[in-house]
Formats: sequence, structure tokens, C-alpha cells
Amino acid sequence: MTAEAKILGLVFDPACLGHEQEDGHPEAPGRVLAVQEALEEAGLAEQALALPARLARSADLELVHERDYVRRVEEACARGPAVLGPDVVVSPGSWDAARLAAGGAMAAVDAVLEGRVRRAFCNLRPPGHHALPGQAMGFCVFNNVALAARQALARRGLERVLIVDWDLHHGNGTEEIFYRDPGVFYFSVHCHPFYPGTGSASRRGAGAGEGSNLNAPLPPGRGDDAMLEALRTGLLPEARRFRPQIILVSCGFDAHRDDPLSGLSATAAGFGAMTRLVVDLARECCQGRLVSVLEGGYDLKALAECAVAHVRELASPD
Repeated sequence: MTAEAKILGLVFDPACLGHEQEDGHPEAPGRVLAVQEALEEAGLAEQALALPARLARSADLELVHERDYVRRVEEACARGPAVLGPDVVVSPGSWDAARLAAGGAMAAVDAVLEGRVRRAFCNLRPPGHHALPGQAMGFCVFNNVALAARQALARRGLERVLIVDWDLHHGNGTEEIFYRDPGVFYFSVHCHPFYPGTGSASRRGAGAGEGSNLNAPLPPGRGDDAMLEALRTGLLPEARRFRPQIILVSCGFDAHRDDPLSGLSATAAGFGAMTRLVVDLARECCQGRLVSVLEGGYDLKALAECAVAHVRELASPD
């Protein structure tokens, strides 16, 4: 990292507000506005380098997604409002919003690997970790964190990427995309059995990727201590063996006890502690390089508090 570089980069673009669903849908534009306002009020946005999101091109999206699926998303958005998949409705503004969420995560990886920032947080929507190569689901259109990982591997020359997913829900799309890929270690701590019903501890990867998938399913009602213990005893030893060159976080805050979708009882302080653990791991393994990508979180007050706790740790000096 150069002497002029900042520790923290923030990615936000108002165009992601253009993804509109029916009234009352929990994945609403107010989510990212609440986060952005909270980061500004806490002085964290001022400390950070504003990183521009970019519109992912078809060639970018096809690093993970089927060409026909990318075309179907564009067509559905153009005629929107339209049902794209289970729990996913798109509007004309969704095409640019979804491409910015994907391209923003990819741009954040570039900024970190080029040394412009040490760590980055992407405050963009729609979320991504349920999106499959050929199917939208669970509020997700494109798999943003998977595309960020492919950017690091296919275009930036890295060989090992760690994805840490602490959304309330298991990232079934991310797991499927990398299940046979030895270059990506995927770790998820989540509530089980909860939507989408995947994420059992027996799922460990297959073929060349055997051993590179680790799920830590928690029963409903567990909170900060259980989530932190899963990271300490499950993630840390595996990550140290894997030796990642960058860490990506699928950063959902819907495990917070006040979230309307939650079955766990996490707190903002707990998310801060989990972030501290992963930041320390990044310092140990990969020169502090980390990119965090917003996933779930649907109570605006809790979401804002969690985001501040998370980003404060990302901004901590090395």
C-alpha cells in the first residue's frame, strides 16, 4: 500500500436505489441509504476513499453466470416490473443496480489489490449470495461476492480466495459456484434449518475442491458467542492452512436480534467482534487485504448500527 493510500475504501452509487420491488418488500432502497447516512454521521465516510462502482459488462457477469441467464435478466428488467425468480422482482432500474452491485464488488477487489486501499466495504444492492449461475433467488440477481472472487482469480492472478459468509441465511449460490474449485475456500455461519434449507455441515466440497467448503449451521436463538465460536474454532484453523491472498466477506446483518427475518440473536457489538477477528486474520495471512460486500439486513436501525460497528473495524489502522 502506498503512503498516500487510505486504509478504507467505500463503494456506493445512488443508482442502486433504482432496483424497486413491491411496496413493503424488505429488500428496499432505504437499506443502503440508512447505511450511508450512518457511516457519514459516524465520520467513517469522511475517513474513507470513495471508490466508484462500475457497471459490470456481460463479459464480467459471465465469469460466474450463464450467458442466457444474463440475457434473461436484462430482458426482464426492460419489461419490468417482472418476476425474475423466487423472491426476486425486477424493475427497469434493476438492470443498472444489479450491474453496479456486481461491478462495485469487482472494482473494490481491484482497488485493494492495486494498493489504493487496504480494505473496502461495498454498500450496494441487490444482494447476491443466493444467486446461482442460471437463476435468481432470495432477493439476489447476480452473485456479487462470487464475481469479486472470480475477478481476483481470473483477472488479477491470485490463486487462493477466502469467502466468509455470516448472513443469517446460507449462501447456497456461492457454495454451488465454488463447490469443486480449490482456489476458493467458502465458510458460512448461518441459521439452520432456515431459508434456503442448504448449508449442512456435511457439505465439504467435491472433486478438486474437496475440503474447501465449511458450513457452521446454528440452531435458532443463538447469538454473538455462538457465531464468534464458529469463526474461532471452525474458520481460523482452516483459513491458516489455506493461506488466502485476499478475504471477501458476504456481510449480511440479518442475524441481528431485531431483524424481522432473524432466527438468531446477534448484536451490533457481535458483528464488530466478528469483523475484528476477520481483519486480524487478513493481517496475518494476506497483508490485511479484505473486501466486504453487503448482503442482508432489513431492520433499518439495526442495519445502520451493525454497519457502523463493522466499518469501524475495517478502518482500524494496521
